[in-house]
Amino acid sequence: MKKNSVIIVSGGMDSITLLYDHKDEIALGISFDYGSNHNAREIPFAKMHCERLGIKHITINLDFMHQYFKSSLLDGADAIPEGHYADDNMKSTVVPFRNGIMLSIAIGIAESNNLDQVFIANHGGDHTIYPDCRPEFIKAIDSAANAGTYNNVKVIAPYTQITKSDIARIGKKLGIDYTETWSCYKGGEIHCGKCGTCVERKEALAEAGIEDRTIYEE
Repeated sequence: MKKNSVIIVSGGMDSITLLYDHKDEIALGISFDYGSNHNAREIPFAKMHCERLGIKHITINLDFMHQYFKSSLLDGADAIPEGHYADDNMKSTVVPFRNGIMLSIAIGIAESNNLDQVFIANHGGDHTIYPDCRPEFIKAIDSAANAGTYNNVKVIAPYTQITKSDIARIGKKLGIDYTETWSCYKGGEIHCGKCGTCVERKEALAEAGIEDRTIYEE
């Protein structure tokens, strides 16, 4: 199979699953360091998995987002709300148009390297909180990428309509060790176990029938 794709890979459960799910198509993994609390914890996992698969990995610094954007994800661990993603307070973790910015860069890098697909691992559970994870956004930016590049780059988001538990089930079939991923938005030494991503991680692993060997604070 031709390696014609770029993937945005954070080091979390979803993007690492997508990386292994489509490893035979992926020529380049891109992580973005935008100054979030957990970037330093998750990006090393992205790099490790890409290297393990023989896929080139790069990290792009987006310091300006930390400087100019407003989000609890950028304001330190104490600013991260605890609870479930269904709770209204989780909207504070939105980094405005984050996926739009990252995808735009990834699309440009894809065209520069004569690659014509960009993978992103947004999923159905993101829709309520994050506007730039919704199907209508993916459809719109895919159209923009196709129209705005000479090689008609496509944005591929195969998990858009499925849940994180469904993603975990895919990872289970692929034999992924999820202890080699990072979820916690607080970005401490170990997962806090209480923030939205930790709660979602616990639920997904349990529903997929995967033993959760993550070390949590609680």
